[in-house]
Amino acid sequence: MHARHRLLTVLAALTALAATACGSTGTHTRADGTLSFTVAVVEPDLTTVPILAALDAVRAQGHEVDVVELAAPELAVEGLAKGHYAISAEATGPALSAIEQGAPIRIIADAVGNQWALYGKPSIASCDDLGGRPFGIFSEGAVATAIAKDWVGSACEGGVRPRYLTIGGSDVRAQALVSGEIDATPLEVSDAVSLESSGASGFTKVVDFAETVPDLHPQTVYANSGFLDEHRAVAQEFVSALVREHARITADPRRLVALARTHLPAQDAADVGRVARRYSDAKLFDAAALTPHNVQRTIDFFARAGVIGQGMTAGDAADLGFVEEAS
Repeated sequence: MHARHRLLTVLAALTALAATACGSTGTHTRADGTLSFTVAVVEPDLTTVPILAALDAVRAQGHEVDVVELAAPELAVEGLAKGHYAISAEATGPALSAIEQGAPIRIIADAVGNQWALYGKPSIASCDDLGGRPFGIFSEGAVATAIAKDWVGSACEGGVRPRYLTIGGSDVRAQALVSGEIDATPLEVSDAVSLESSGASGFTKVVDFAETVPDLHPQTVYANSGFLDEHRAVAQEFVSALVREHARITADPRRLVALARTHLPAQDAADVGRVARRYSDAKLFDAAALTPHNVQRTIDFFARAGVIGQGMTAGDAADLGFVEEAS
């Protein structure tokens, strides 16, 4: 229950804020009828690039969109609940926790599919090989930790458990795997590709979590409910543009490379190309992938992980009308 306790502590004030935030989204209607609003992104990476490109499409319709960069999804969720931001996208768990507390937030699209997989030393071929072995995690409350522990709980026989070590982000854990500090760790696509192309040998993909929890959507796009109610047409413009960008990238990963030159110019083009191909092959970019079924399964996963309580429904958490309209 540690993850839920931490999130509830961060979001403790949101119930009170919800009553006042619904009609105040920090959005202004300008004299010509276009909007001025703010979108929050969390530590932008390649998964953020299609979102930034979709916002450019909204700007092309005459709207003014400011983007702020934050260090944690809890900060974005808090800003959404207070009405400081209209839209954000990152970890689904904090958004569900805020919704559970009564925050005026709804999930409206997918940001990226489940990109997590478990990598380990050659001696690790199954969950049963992990007993007592050092296993790198980001934090107790991280979604990758919840996914990994859910798999360990179902796949390991006889109560076998690894020795969990808090290391840091996916890139740091990849380096810890190479250096021998840990024997296994969940990695996201970009760091798995870096590991594979680094020349380091002998590391294997133990399990692809997209296969073990296929209906889990750990990173989604969500918005302030007041913004959705008052400016539905603009929200639809954004979601439709995101659906289009995701489709273009899946059809041709060079699209992501080109967009990254604009939105993440510091990224190495060769690295971006390799990661973009992996995203495309796995069809991880599909903003319209959310359905009532997989949203409910995602909710059920986070309830099982102790991030939220039981009883939330897909209708409580998401407004899927935008992706339905865009499809």
